[in-house]
Amino acid sequence: MLSRTADHLFWMSRYTERAENTARMLNVSYETSLLPQSSATAQAGWEGLLSISELLPAYGKLHGNVTAQNVMHFMVVDVTNPSSIVSCLRAARENARAVRGALTTEVWETQNQTWLEVNRMIRSGEFERDPGQFFEWVKFRSHLSRGVTVGTMLMDESLHFMRLGTFLERADNTARLVDVKFHEVQNDYFGSLPIQTQSMGAHEPAEVSQEYDFYHWSAILRSVSGFEVYRKVYRDVIRPDRVAELLILRPDMPRSLHASLNEVVSNLKSVTGDAQSETLRHAGKLRADLAYGRIDEILATGLHAYLTQFLERVNVLGGRISRDFLMPQSA
Repeated sequence: MLSRTADHLFWMSRYTERAENTARMLNVSYETSLLPQSSATAQAGWEGLLSISELLPAYGKLHGNVTAQNVMHFMVVDVTNPSSIVSCLRAARENARAVRGALTTEVWETQNQTWLEVNRMIRSGEFERDPGQFFEWVKFRSHLSRGVTVGTMLMDESLHFMRLGTFLERADNTARLVDVKFHEVQNDYFGSLPIQTQSMGAHEPAEVSQEYDFYHWSAILRSVSGFEVYRKVYRDVIRPDRVAELLILRPDMPRSLHASLNEVVSNLKSVTGDAQSETLRHAGKLRADLAYGRIDEILATGLHAYLTQFLERVNVLGGRISRDFLMPQSA
């Protein structure tokens, strides 16, 4: 396959996944903002959302103070923000158009219709009237795109590059989400206490903190469609260490780091002709660390340090994939 074609397919799927991830985080932040809370707590939540995507400096240049309305506009409709939902859906559609011949009719029509429809919804004011419904629509269109892709595309290199883009983006986003949200609650409510001590036990400082814990951790789980999964797996109150384990190490949790790297390695094996490939070795080693890791060891050595290193390694892996298979400018 031509590297240019692989590049467009890879980024088409990556931008679609990024739009969904942004919609998920915005939806949870929007719903959380409707709960009784102090203005400082509310602002910290919106700042955390910008931090996840490393957009605080760009936002500050345009808007200054962090407000819910400005963050929502910046993250949804601002075309100067390359990570906004509208920018991601436009980029996904443009990449799809560039390789129209490599896609089935259903895949192309799904991408094109999503772009046309999001513009109509923005112009008609549907986003402002009901942000929650708009975010659900974005998630649904991403689900539809993946389903149509798997259901209609030939299982060849084109599909594998599309899946590579999806799961590399998902791993990156989940790691950022866990890192920022755990750091946020640790600073706000537990000072310098290690995260592993933050359980729902008798050592909780106050009833208010327990109530906050429930809404905070359940919001994190809902942002990755993990609330019902958590209940099914652990059948217990929501505990920070188990939330971390679910989102990092569980291979059966669809949006976990482990599940995402399983898919990355599987699809990378399908497109590389060299079993001794350095890129495949790097991905396999990263996946092995997740497969044989233990959450107590991760928490003991520091969750932030672990996730920071993970993000660096994922970034290196993305660069290697770009150098080996894609266009150099997309690295």
